[in-house]
Amino acid sequence: MTSLPSLCVFCGARTGANPAYAQAAVEVGRLIATLGWRLVYGAGDVGLMGEVAHAAQSAGAKTLGIIPTHLLGREQVKRDHSAVIITENMHERKKVMFMNSDAIAVLPGGAGSLDEFFEVLTWAQIGLHHKPIYLLNIAGYWKPLITLLDHIIGQGFADPTLRQQFIVVPDVVALKTSLITKFA
Repeated sequence: MTSLPSLCVFCGARTGANPAYAQAAVEVGRLIATLGWRLVYGAGDVGLMGEVAHAAQSAGAKTLGIIPTHLLGREQVKRDHSAVIITENMHERKKVMFMNSDAIAVLPGGAGSLDEFFEVLTWAQIGLHHKPIYLLNIAGYWKPLITLLDHIIGQGFADPTLRQQFIVVPDVVALKTSLITKFA
C-alpha cells in the first residue's frame, strides 16, 4: 500500500478527563507528519483517535483507518483518509493495524486500548514480532498498569523480560527521540 514508515496508534474513542491526553494526541499526530510517517489507527473521528487523525492530516501525514463493520455507525468514521480498510471483527482489525505498522504507540484509553496493548505485548512476549511498543504515560495515566505488570512479574506469572517488550515514555518528545533513534 505504501512504503512510508507507519506508526500504529492505539488510543481512546473518548478524550478522557485530563486535557493533557488530547494535547498529547495532537502532538503525536503532528509528530507522525513531521517524521514523514503514516498514521495507522482505528479510523474513528471521535475522542483521542479523532484528535490524532485530524492533527496528522492537518500537518500533511497520510492515514490508514481500519474499522470493523459493527463499529461503522458507532465511531463516526473519518471520511478523508488516505485509505480505509473495513474488517469483519475487532480481532481482524488489530491484526490489520499491526501488519500495516512499523511501531506501536499506546495513548490513554479504555478497555479497547488495553486489549490492543495486551495483544501486541503478548505477541512480542512469545516472539511473534520485534516492533517497538511505546506506552505513552501522559500525566502518569499508565502508572497503575505499569505497577500491575511489575506485580505480575513479581508474582512469577511473567518473566522479567516482559518489561523489555515495551518502552514507557512520559511524553511525545521522548517518543520522538526514541523513534528517531530506532529508525535512523
